[in-house]
Amino acid sequence: MRRQHLFEFEDQPWLPRLVRDGMTDLLGKTIEALCLYQPIAPILAEAVRVTGETSILDLCSGGGGPLPKLRRVMADEHALDVTARLSDYYPNIAAFERIAAAEGGRVGFVPTSVDATRVPAELSGFRTLFTCFHHFRPAQAQTILRDAFAARRGIAVFEFTERSAVGLAQMALTPVTSAALTPFIRPFRWSRLALSYVVPIIPALFIFDGVVSQLRTYTPEELRGMTARLCSSEYRWEIGQVTHPIFPSKLTYLLGLPQ
Repeated sequence: MRRQHLFEFEDQPWLPRLVRDGMTDLLGKTIEALCLYQPIAPILAEAVRVTGETSILDLCSGGGGPLPKLRRVMADEHALDVTARLSDYYPNIAAFERIAAAEGGRVGFVPTSVDATRVPAELSGFRTLFTCFHHFRPAQAQTILRDAFAARRGIAVFEFTERSAVGLAQMALTPVTSAALTPFIRPFRWSRLALSYVVPIIPALFIFDGVVSQLRTYTPEELRGMTARLCSSEYRWEIGQVTHPIFPSKLTYLLGLPQ
């Protein structure tokens, strides 16, 4: 299946913040409730450990993503206690503040816009990207990897979406999960319920973007092509896939590790 870099509403600067935050909140709740990234906890823990980093900088965090929960899993099950910071080009401040308050100081956030293709030097730490790498065109995606390579920063890219018939078939469950999870998203907002059930703009755009995300997702072979020229004896790349214990699609990962 050929990659299609189609239109996604979440990418558009004109999308009202209320709708954008509603979509990122829904994605964050879906990832959390379904434990979509649980299988990669040992992979991320080992990657951070070998780089010697003590903090993680999460890029394109949306509504918070899986990192806060993964950070707790890494501490409890893999003896790796690190701090983390959330960031985004369109930061969902309300969601970031709620997460930071709940995590007891172990998770913070960057309140200003952060461009994943040009991460400011003062934002240190091991870089992570969850369910967002497909938003970037090939040249932009390679720039993200080149930026980490040049700065000798560790980076991990994880994608639950998969460009396959199986990945697209999974989207059939999205209307059900969206309707079931929306009332449990915090902070509670009447506007979110109105835009989810009365005039269902948020779930409609969320489902549309979800289907497009599957068609945009890079394969392991395409990721290898992006890293082929980023070679150094002081930096190595690992690319692979992990089978999810519940869902039929595979989790794709890319690790960039300074030696």
